[in-house]
Amino acid sequence: MWFVRFVSSSIGKKLIMGSTGLLLLLFLCSHAAGNATIYMGSEVFQSYADELHSHPLIVLVFSTIVLFLFIIHIALGLYLFFENRLVTPSRYAVDKKQARNAFAANTMPYTGLLILLFVLVHVFGFTFSPREIPISVTVKSTLSGIFHGMFYLISFAILAIHLSHGFWSMLQTFGLNHPRYNTLIARLTYIIPAFFLLLFGGIPLYFMSGAGASF
Repeated sequence: MWFVRFVSSSIGKKLIMGSTGLLLLLFLCSHAAGNATIYMGSEVFQSYADELHSHPLIVLVFSTIVLFLFIIHIALGLYLFFENRLVTPSRYAVDKKQARNAFAANTMPYTGLLILLFVLVHVFGFTFSPREIPISVTVKSTLSGIFHGMFYLISFAILAIHLSHGFWSMLQTFGLNHPRYNTLIARLTYIIPAFFLLLFGGIPLYFMSGAGASF
């Protein structure tokens, strides 16, 4: 069967890895857009959350798809990482961009698993919060605490490290690494993770610093 042969091949695994990574990045963008409403005040954020959860079937289907993508991406990522560890490094030329970002490249499976841990804590922490308490109140009370606030900040820093290599690797898989674009790609591998770190990391800082006291 062609699909089995495709998945079993090295290029097939890498394309699936890159495709799931791209879809998860798009999900991250949509999630960032929703979370950005926090900076607009509790009423705006609460309205966004109420509108989102007024369509439970859509949320359920979307969440299931994202979970499925997470499982495939993490499982395949671990497989490829440890498979590559068995290959003798001297057989291959060392890519200069990867050498500059060796820490992010070498810690991909570990940062990926830590991100999964964060997602589980995040989802269970807010999904199973008391229904009678508005989500805006839960967000403020949770992220105002030093323990949860620092946990979120560290998790977003780990996400930025993961993205710094993952974004470059995804573009390489899709064949977009060309001398004409490599300078732009190199910059984006820092700009995109920094953007998410500032946007997401700014939220716990917003509450821990007291700037969100009137939220």
